[in-house]
Amino acid sequence: MDERYKIKYQTPSIDAFNQLRVEAGLSSKERKAIEIGLPNTLFAVTIYDEDTLIGLGRVVGDGGVVFHVVDIVVKPSYQGQGIGKKVMEEITDYLDEHAYQGSYVSLIADIPADKLYEQFGFQYTAPNSVGMYRMYK
Repeated sequence: MDERYKIKYQTPSIDAFNQLRVEAGLSSKERKAIEIGLPNTLFAVTIYDEDTLIGLGRVVGDGGVVFHVVDIVVKPSYQGQGIGKKVMEEITDYLDEHAYQGSYVSLIADIPADKLYEQFGFQYTAPNSVGMYRMYK
């Protein structure tokens, strides 16, 4: 990762969060949902190129039993520079300090990002369990 990029441990602005998600091909989120969700983040890592948000990752959950890794996203024009890997390194460091024996850490992996997550010890749950979701529209 380029040394000029700045790492911060804070959630981004609502607009920067949603803009980065959309630009990277993830779904847009309703503003009210973001207003509620971002402050409830357990841990956030953001990476900036000057004032431009180029990378993001968050951990949400109850802070003890369950942790869920979400919003791992890198601005498309910055992909392939190790930014996603740096985000996961920071998240792993956080989890190593804050998760307990028996804590459950999960994420939903879009392909091909699953290969990145495998590097940090994440494993497929199938065939014993499978990821499921319910989306509200």
